[in-house]
Amino acid sequence: MKILRSFYEQSTVDVARQLLGKYLVRKHPAGTTIGRIVETEAYIGPQDKACHASRGRTPRTEIMFGLAGHAYVYFIYGFHYMLNIVTEGKDFPAAVLIRAVEPLSGIALMKKRRGTEEPRNLASGPGKLCEAFAIDRTLNGSDICGKVLYLQDAGEPAPKIITTPRIGVDYAAEWKNKPFRFLIGGNTFVSKP
Repeated sequence: MKILRSFYEQSTVDVARQLLGKYLVRKHPAGTTIGRIVETEAYIGPQDKACHASRGRTPRTEIMFGLAGHAYVYFIYGFHYMLNIVTEGKDFPAAVLIRAVEPLSGIALMKKRRGTEEPRNLASGPGKLCEAFAIDRTLNGSDICGKVLYLQDAGEPAPKIITTPRIGVDYAAEWKNKPFRFLIGGNTFVSKP
C-alpha cells in the first residue's frame, strides 16, 4: 500500500523511525527498483545546525519549506546525490535523509548502475542508493505520493530499531550528538553498523 501524505506530516523523528522497513520504489524507463529502507536520519528545522535550512531559505532549500511528502534531492562532494523526504508542515523546513536500503527488486539494474556485483555495496549509503535507483536532481521536488518515486508499506512487522548520532555532521556544534540516526539492528545493508 502506497504511503499517504499524512504520514509525512508527522514529526520528523517519528517519520525517520517509522520509515524503517518501508519500501522505496523508483519507476524508471529502464526498469523498476525497490528496496527496504534500513537507515535514516532526521534533520529538523532552522535551529538544527546540521540541517541545510539552518543557513536560511535559499533556492536550494526552498523544497524543504514546502509541503510534506516531496523529495529534496541535492548534490554533495561534487559526486553524490542524496534523497531526503520533506516532513512536518509548510514553512517549517525539515526532512528525513534516506541513508540506506536493502535491495529487493531490480537488482540486476542496480548492479549495472553501480558497477558492482556485491549486493551489500549496491545501496548501503545515501550516494550509493541514489546511483542504484537513478535518483538525481531531476527528481528534486517530486511528489513522493506520486507514480515515479514513492514509498510503500508492505505490512512487515516493526523492526528492531537502533538509535545513534548522525554521521558526518561534526560541524553542527551541539547538534552533532543528537540521536537522530535510525537503523534496523543487525541488518547488513546499513552504511555503518
